[in-house]
Amino acid sequence: MNNLPEEDIAAADITLSKKPDLPLVWFLPLIALLVSAWLIYKSASEKGEIITVDFPTAEALEVDKTKIRYLDVDVGKVTDISINDDLKTIRVSAQMNSNATGYLKEGTSFWVVKPQVGLGGISGLGTLLSGAYIELKPGNGKQQLHFTGLTVQPVMKSQVDGKQFILETNNLGSMRPGTPINFHGIPVGEVLSHKLSDEANAIHLSIFINAPYDQFIRKNTRFWIDSGVDLSASADGFKVRTGPLVSLLSGGIAFRASGKDSIADVKPEQSLFKLYDTYDESTQMAYSNTLKYVMHFKGSVRGLTEGAPVQLRGIPIGRVTDINLELNKKTAEISVPVIVELEPDRITSINEEPKVSDKDVMTQLINKGLRAQLQMGSLVTGQLLIDLDFHPESKLETNDKHHNDYPEFPTTASSVEEFTHSAQTIMDKLAKLPLDKLSEEMNKTLASLQDTSKAATGMLKAANGTLATAKDTLGNASGTIKSAQLVLGNLEPGSTGYYELHKMLQEFTQAARSMKQLADYLEQHPESLIRGKK
Repeated sequence: MNNLPEEDIAAADITLSKKPDLPLVWFLPLIALLVSAWLIYKSASEKGEIITVDFPTAEALEVDKTKIRYLDVDVGKVTDISINDDLKTIRVSAQMNSNATGYLKEGTSFWVVKPQVGLGGISGLGTLLSGAYIELKPGNGKQQLHFTGLTVQPVMKSQVDGKQFILETNNLGSMRPGTPINFHGIPVGEVLSHKLSDEANAIHLSIFINAPYDQFIRKNTRFWIDSGVDLSASADGFKVRTGPLVSLLSGGIAFRASGKDSIADVKPEQSLFKLYDTYDESTQMAYSNTLKYVMHFKGSVRGLTEGAPVQLRGIPIGRVTDINLELNKKTAEISVPVIVELEPDRITSINEEPKVSDKDVMTQLINKGLRAQLQMGSLVTGQLLIDLDFHPESKLETNDKHHNDYPEFPTTASSVEEFTHSAQTIMDKLAKLPLDKLSEEMNKTLASLQDTSKAATGMLKAANGTLATAKDTLGNASGTIKSAQLVLGNLEPGSTGYYELHKMLQEFTQAARSMKQLADYLEQHPESLIRGKK
């Protein structure tokens, strides 16, 4: 069956039976060696600097597990955790990637990100599954390998468009990093940090406003603390103003833009603004031209507070800025100087006189009888205000009770003070009355009244007996009347009694006529009584 020559078959057998010089199995270790060398080279080329970060605690940190991230990208890993020599902080060593070398500079911040639940919201929720990690925020400075970690998580805004501004306030309240900032109820930013001013007399809040809302931060923009529910009591009564629900829970800041500003009035970054305590304060216009006076009221100033309005015929033209209680140790006199700030620009002027200042005009008004008096602003709150009006009959009294060299503004007693004075005068007169003697006389009068009352009681009893007797008499009279009615019933026309009575009356009439004739005859002939009738 095989047609090949025997020589060719023998050569083929020899060729097939010949073994190769290098077995294929040796290629596998060689490939593994090459891959390992490539991995080692790749790992060595990707490794960057080794850095150390000091933290107050090692909570949630694990060696070879905790990552270092920037913008959710791993840029390093914790390799060691140890306690510092001060025995108060821990030192974290981390191997950084080669592409993170440019981030390791002065000002670079590190902090631990872990789940946090607060009134402002929930943060770090993703770490519930992946575990805590260290966040990195690059700085701008020289190269650096040792850092101090932050104790609290900052609000990172380097990758968000917008601007930072500074708010100045005297009361920090509930303002914290992350406090929301609202514009017409829309969250547009938040508080980044807070610190004392250089003079240590105020607190500066660093805030961030997202674009495009940062263009509404203009020259006359007003910021105020939005607590959710703003309840205030003033001379105008109670006022209630509500804000977003998140502000009610955690507090917040709101702002509004003025309609007078244009796009050219947009403020640059890091501009300073005042943070008002309430919305009402933010709506009040600020006047640079002001006049300060001191007022001395004779009565109590209970109910008058700082910020109370000063009105001229019901229109606000200023406010109370300070109320003090002073004692003159030489004369032992107590006074209550009230400092007011008047704003003449609130009054529209006509027929301007360039050489006449606002202070001169106010002096002229005072000479014409302009006086200040306390008035009740609200019966509900009991708050007082200062009302300016003309009282020509009030004398201009001056004294030396100046306060901080402020000119004195004359005052006059209010209607409340006059009522109190009248009431006090009446009480003084009542106190002078001989109340003891009046009490004795009243006791005697009451005793006499008691005796009179007893006598009246006896008289009433006798009267009751008399009334009973009169009742019996009236009963008898009633029977007599009934009998008379029966008699009169017999004298009705047509009856026998009526006929007999009529006949009897005729006879009486004839007898009377005869008697009259006899009387007339005797009057004419009196002698007939002796001689008889001829």
